Amino acid sequence: MIVVAIGGSLLRPEVEEKHVWLDHLITIVRERVAAGDRLGLVIGGGAPAREGISLAKPLIDDDYHLDKIGIAATRLNATIIREALTEASISVSGIIPTSVNEAAQLLEERPVVVMGGTEPGHTTDAVAIRLAIAVNASKCIIATNVEKVFSEDPRKNPNAKSFDILTHEELQQIVGPAEHKEAGKSSVVDPIAVLEATKANLELNIIDGRKIERIKHTILGSDFEGTKIS
Repeated sequence: MIVVAIGGSLLRPEVEEKHVWLDHLITIVRERVAAGDRLGLVIGGGAPAREGISLAKPLIDDDYHLDKIGIAATRLNATIIREALTEASISVSGIIPTSVNEAAQLLEERPVVVMGGTEPGHTTDAVAIRLAIAVNASKCIIATNVEKVFSEDPRKNPNAKSFDILTHEELQQIVGPAEHKEAGKSSVVDPIAVLEATKANLELNIIDGRKIERIKHTILGSDFEGTKIS
């Protein structure tokens, strides 16, 4: 059983032919299904979530309601991927599940399940980690838009240190305390999700999903360029 959290930003890579990344993802999923794997894909909100929340913020103060806007964006992105997989004749669940339990049940029926967020206060990182725990996955892959985990945001500090291996506790120190962040904000991994992975002793593989081959290598258990959390 394989669970991959796919950052919403990966659906909008900064290249001209934006469909190429998705086409490569479909190929990876097809190969893994043919090999007998079952995959849970949890899709983030990315730009649609940020744009929707930004539009609503002058009118809505409550993070609970802003989170609901972000969740809708994650389900939009999940629908894009689900429909693309269906068009490619891959056996994928017919619905976007709205809870981890529902997703886990669907994975018993279909080899691929695609979902977004579930409820306010729970990021898609946390959803992916909870799904990995629920289906007894050996690890959870978090595909994002940075090369590795850094000591600081490398976009703000070019001299930030990167890490190949970290403990859960070290990662928690980097991302901060396990508290829900303001709607629309993000870090390399959600702090609450890190705490849940720590409690379950779940291995995390954090990779740059823009380089699609890294997702494939990590699923296969090959050496990968990224950060291993154990």
